[in-house]
Amino acid sequence: MRIHIVGIAGTFMAGVALIARELGCQVSGCDDQIYPPMSDVLATAGIEVTTGYDVSQLSQEDDWVIIGNAYSRGHPYVEAILNGGYRYCSGPEWLAQHVLCHQHVLAVSGTHGKTTTSSLLAWLLESAGLSPSFLIGGAPKNFSQPARWKNSRHFVIEADEYDTAFFDKRSKFVHYRPDVLVMNNLEFDHADIFPDLSAIQTQFHHLVRTVPSQGRLIVPTHCEAINTVLQQGVWSPVVTVGSEGDWQAKCIADDGSEFELWFQSTCLGRVTWNILGVHNVSNALSACAAAVQAGVPIEQLVPALIGFQGVRRRMELVLQQQGLTIFDDFAHHPTA
Repeated sequence: MRIHIVGIAGTFMAGVALIARELGCQVSGCDDQIYPPMSDVLATAGIEVTTGYDVSQLSQEDDWVIIGNAYSRGHPYVEAILNGGYRYCSGPEWLAQHVLCHQHVLAVSGTHGKTTTSSLLAWLLESAGLSPSFLIGGAPKNFSQPARWKNSRHFVIEADEYDTAFFDKRSKFVHYRPDVLVMNNLEFDHADIFPDLSAIQTQFHHLVRTVPSQGRLIVPTHCEAINTVLQQGVWSPVVTVGSEGDWQAKCIADDGSEFELWFQSTCLGRVTWNILGVHNVSNALSACAAAVQAGVPIEQLVPALIGFQGVRRRMELVLQQQGLTIFDDFAHHPTA
C-alpha cells in the first residue's frame, strides 16, 4: 500500500507514518515545519518527507492520502487533493480501518495525563512480555520512538478528543473502538472547537457507547464531569481508581515520588520512582487498572512502575546543579 501523509511532522501523524511503514507500506509525506525530534524519527525509519506543499508530490499511484486535522478547505494542497480526485481519509480513519480493527485496543482519554498514562500502560505491557503496539502523543523514555507496530494482540493508543479532519468534525477517539477505555479526568478544553464542557461530554459519551459490554471503563472515583457522562448510559463494567476506588494509592509522598499501590483490600507493594507529582500517582493507578485487563500479572505491576522513566517534556528534569533545578514541561493547559 502507498500512502501520502499531509501534516506528517505532527506527533500523531508521524506515529501513523511509523506504524504504516512497519506494516510494509510505502510512506511519503509533507509539512510546512519539519524539525526534531520527529524529523529524526521519520528519517531513521526511511520515510520520505518534503517541506512545503508542491502538488507534484501527489500521485495517482497513492492508495490513500491521509490529511491531518490542521488542514481546512481553502488550503491549496487540500484543494488539489479534492480537485484531483485522490482517495483521501483522516489519520484516525486509516488507523481504524487498517490497524485497530484487528487489535485489542486500550485507549487513554481525558483532559490531562493522556501521554503519561499511555506511556505507563505501554511500559507495563512491555515489562510483562506482551510487546504491545502503541501510538503515543509524546516521547516515552522507555521506548525509542512514540509509535510502533508489533505483531501482537494489544494496541495502546492516546485517545484525543480534538476533531478528526475538516471533513469529519467528530472527536478523533470515536474511531478507535476501544476494548478498554481509560477516562483520566475531564475539564473544559479546546475552546477553538468546543463551546462549553457539555459539548465535550457529548463526544466522550459517544466514545463510551463504542466500548463492548465485555470491555472495561476505567474512571476516577471523584470527577463530577465524568460522572455526568456516565449518567447518560453505560453498557460496560466500570473499574474505579482513586480514593474509595478499586485501585488506590496510599501513604503518598508530598511530591508523588513514593506511594503504596493497593488493589481492593490488598497492598501490592511500595513504589519509589523518579516521577514527580501526585497527578502522576493517579496516572499510575489508571495504567495499572488497564494493564490488568490486558493480562498483566498483578504482582508485576510494582517492579514495572519503578522502572518507568517518564516522558520527555512532562515534568522532565533537565538540569540540577549548584542549587539550581530546571524542569521542562509542556504546560499546555491552565490547570495541568
